Amino acid sequence: MGRPGRRAVIAGMTTLPLLPAAGSTALGNATGSATGTGIGSNPAADPLAAAIRAEIGDRVPIDGGITLRLPQRAENGGQVPLTVVVDSRMTADDHVTAIHVFATSNPTPGIASFRLTPAMGRAEVQTRIRLAEAQDVIVLAALSDGTVRRAVASVSVTQGGCLS
Repeated sequence: MGRPGRRAVIAGMTTLPLLPAAGSTALGNATGSATGTGIGSNPAADPLAAAIRAEIGDRVPIDGGITLRLPQRAENGGQVPLTVVVDSRMTADDHVTAIHVFATSNPTPGIASFRLTPAMGRAEVQTRIRLAEAQDVIVLAALSDGTVRRAVASVSVTQGGCLS
């Protein structure tokens, strides 16, 4: 069987806005690094934790397995290039099902979600994102076996690209 056509690949992914929110709180609880739970202790009070919970539930993310290409300094927060590559064989039994992107200090912490299928052949997405200010960008990759991988990168923004 040949490579899937461009339309088949595009049909396999979507970009969705996540939960609207006004601000966010500490990165540690939202990413599980401080509590080990994968989300904050009170998602209702933490929009970032709520957005993460909405996408991955109670699963605990594991660091590694994701290459995150993002500039350390962005002159214009309205157009920050982002490339995410997840280490996966992309077979029917072992593939990435979704890639979720979050920004810790944006008015709406959920930036995008991409749905992937094994037909894509490679777990890679590229886009441009908007960032309000200097902050961390969190990428979560959900795998077909139920595990979730995580990568985090810090970006310094000279001019914010989000409206409050």
